[in-house]
Amino acid sequence: MILSALLTSVGINLGLCFLFFTLYSVLRKQPWNSAVYAPRQLAKQTRRSQNGGGDEEEDDFFNFDMLLPSAGWVRRAWQVSEDELLCRSGLDAVVFIRIFVFSSRVFAIGGAIGIFVLLPVNYLGNQLSIDFYDLPNKNLETFSISNVNDGSNWLWVHFSAAYIFTGVVCYLLYYKDAEKLYKTLARVKSQSSQQINKRDRLLGFFRGRDTDVSHYEQKLEDLERNVRIEQHSLTGELPNTSVEVPAAFVSFKSRFGAAVALHMQQGVDPTEWLTEEAPEPRDIHWSSFSSSFMKRWISRIVVVVACVALTILFLIPVVLVQGLANLEQLETWFPFLKGILDLTIVSQIVTGYLPSLILQLFLYLVPPVMLMLSSMEGYLSSSSTEKSACTKVLWFTIWNIFFANVLSGSAFHQVNIFLEPKNIPKILAEAVPGQATFFISYVVTSGWTKLSSEISQLTSLLWSYVTGVFSSNDDEEIDVPKLPYHSEIPRILFFGLLGTTYFFLAPLILPFLLIYFCIGYITFRNQLLNVYEPKYETNGRFWPIVHGSTIFSLILMHVIAIGIFGLKKLPLAATLTVPLPILTLLFNEYCRRRFVPLFQYYPTESIVKKDKEDQNRPNMAEFYDKLVTAYRDPALLPVQYARNSSSLSSPLLNSQV
Repeated sequence: MILSALLTSVGINLGLCFLFFTLYSVLRKQPWNSAVYAPRQLAKQTRRSQNGGGDEEEDDFFNFDMLLPSAGWVRRAWQVSEDELLCRSGLDAVVFIRIFVFSSRVFAIGGAIGIFVLLPVNYLGNQLSIDFYDLPNKNLETFSISNVNDGSNWLWVHFSAAYIFTGVVCYLLYYKDAEKLYKTLARVKSQSSQQINKRDRLLGFFRGRDTDVSHYEQKLEDLERNVRIEQHSLTGELPNTSVEVPAAFVSFKSRFGAAVALHMQQGVDPTEWLTEEAPEPRDIHWSSFSSSFMKRWISRIVVVVACVALTILFLIPVVLVQGLANLEQLETWFPFLKGILDLTIVSQIVTGYLPSLILQLFLYLVPPVMLMLSSMEGYLSSSSTEKSACTKVLWFTIWNIFFANVLSGSAFHQVNIFLEPKNIPKILAEAVPGQATFFISYVVTSGWTKLSSEISQLTSLLWSYVTGVFSSNDDEEIDVPKLPYHSEIPRILFFGLLGTTYFFLAPLILPFLLIYFCIGYITFRNQLLNVYEPKYETNGRFWPIVHGSTIFSLILMHVIAIGIFGLKKLPLAATLTVPLPILTLLFNEYCRRRFVPLFQYYPTESIVKKDKEDQNRPNMAEFYDKLVTAYRDPALLPVQYARNSSSLSSPLLNSQV
């Protein structure tokens, strides 16, 4: 990709970002858009009014300021403290925002080294021919390490930068983020007590004319009657129809007793009695509640095979994208387009903007598919399902977007060379630098524009207008969305991998990444405060995924560095780089032993202390009474729609199930 094509892509996406942010700053002020841009506050007001708190008067008069864009939301999102974010959105939100903080720190330091030290060294090399008077039409490889002469002593600058950058990442990962997150998690676990949350459920339908109300009430009563007949047969209230589920929730009077039972093997056969920590009631995935060990094991094997098949099939759009990025190859595939592709503006758009856009459109299908596959694995909680989907999406992205793109050239047709591990550094060193320009365009398209579309919520806005035409009832319960961590976290971590890998190869990508992380920090703080509401908590268990991805990115950078120094005929630097991945793996092992256990289990010190505090609490008897009905299947919850008043408080299933 030439410089002018990259500038075309940046210009298009920058214009889209400006448009989306401007639209958001205007549309968010309109009262009728509150369900899209502030559903959390609107839902809170609705609950307050339904509970007899009274309706708040809305200011509906026209104000000219409502049509003017403003940046007041940026200041409000910036000023919110981490403790307030923890209180309002939970620990997962804190972990999510901390990823942006960590990445911004890393690439602020890395960007300073890359732009002010490495980039001039690359640019002043003469390995590639450069015509300074025709710079816009030159390949961007002139800004990469490929332009440094073979055997040049300037390569020692890159060697030193690799060591410095690794040290900076490990320092920030441990002292600035892992240690702080560890203390936050320890404080939350030591202070938390199990809360039983009950949410009202409302069954919504399209509203017709008032004359149709009795008709729908009669249909609902008939439906309820049929459901009760079917469900009574499951509860054993009808003769010879009793059904026993091979699973149960067991409650204890102390946390320590529950911890002991959790870590003890209950039977001689470890696959017969499976014991695992119960998630909070709102987090239970009821369809997997009674799944057996064998069913889960087989399901996970099937899911692994499905993920591998999906990964292979996704190579088709990757090859298509690489064809668009290579103008000569595109003319070979479609010779009848040669006349059109010779136009400067067309070639710049096709090679600079379309490849990353098409790839992004295909990627939209991946997270929901991975979430569906993870739900088939038999996890007891929705949070575990989402965590599994997050891992799948991350590694799918790394393989299909990074490796498949960089190896789609000559190396892609020589996959058998990977059977010799000693050749991997050389292969990556030859392939990775050439894709730097594509990934810069990808960051701008999938990063900048995605953030601007995230905050503008145009799809949700249009959908709210469409549904508003068919529904005139203003008293319906507001549907507050949940932040899809399984799709957002892999995207952020993949950008981190790109920045780490190309730090010393092509540092021109670093400013684009730094802008992405800074914009993302403000954007998602605003969304977490106003739009997204936590449906369940993983207790920060996404952070080990972040840590593992960061370590993998560093190791990948080290492997490529070894290959680069070998290709550049500097064997001493390649040899001295070998200890770097070893030291990084030792650091990872220490962090794994130091921090991971707290994400998995509650420490005995904390639960014993909490048990002693509970002994002096006067309301523990009430808590135990609520615990009996806390883990109740949704079918046992009271129905709210029958006209018969007696049925308003009676569940569809008998509570003795």
